[in-house]
Amino acid sequence: MNIRVKFRKYGTLKFIGHLDVMRYFQKAIRRAGLDICYSEGFSPHMIMSFASPLGVGLTSDGEYMDIRVNTSPSSGEALARLNETMAEGMEVLSWKQLPADSKNAMSVVAAADYELRFRPGYRPEEGWQEKFRKFLSLDQILVDKKTKKGQKTLDIRPWIYQWETNGDGIFLQVSAGSVHNLKPELLMQAFGLWSGLEIPPSSFLVHRKEIYADQGTDGRHRFVPLEAAGEDIE
Repeated sequence: MNIRVKFRKYGTLKFIGHLDVMRYFQKAIRRAGLDICYSEGFSPHMIMSFASPLGVGLTSDGEYMDIRVNTSPSSGEALARLNETMAEGMEVLSWKQLPADSKNAMSVVAAADYELRFRPGYRPEEGWQEKFRKFLSLDQILVDKKTKKGQKTLDIRPWIYQWETNGDGIFLQVSAGSVHNLKPELLMQAFGLWSGLEIPPSSFLVHRKEIYADQGTDGRHRFVPLEAAGEDIE
């Protein structure tokens, strides 16, 4: 059966990269004694894939990986066994069985929620919120983005679905996934260039809150959390 695992990453573990996270969960699954499936061939490996690798230095409450298991305990027992193996900075939040015909998490990622918080002493000058509102009221937001084929000018405004300023922070819901993936850092870089404010990447913290699939039709978005595709195992 296919299982979708939701987890959070916080604290000092935000500084480990995606490959280390993958190795971390391979060890955790073995220690928890879970009956995961392995690939065939000369070098078998655990069958697992991650929805959207998190950048180094970012924290998150909404990370996902899909695994395939031969048998599974209840969702509650699986969570307890995994979390007993977790170091501080990593916590498993849900264990959901997916329908047999479900697509893997990576292929359905469409949007993500982020929370940006300025570090103490690095908040831009007074009035930055009003400038940010004017910035996002533009019909176009053009940025130069490096791609595999070189540098390309893109309009990222259609990739920003929701936003809100709140005190020293910003909430963003933006496009994510393999088609259009908007990193908050790129948006803030564009805002700094447009507004004339100095906003280096080191001046704010980025926290990913959730990742969504899009179940909308007729060109209308209907974002649902990736864990909604599965059900708890009793």
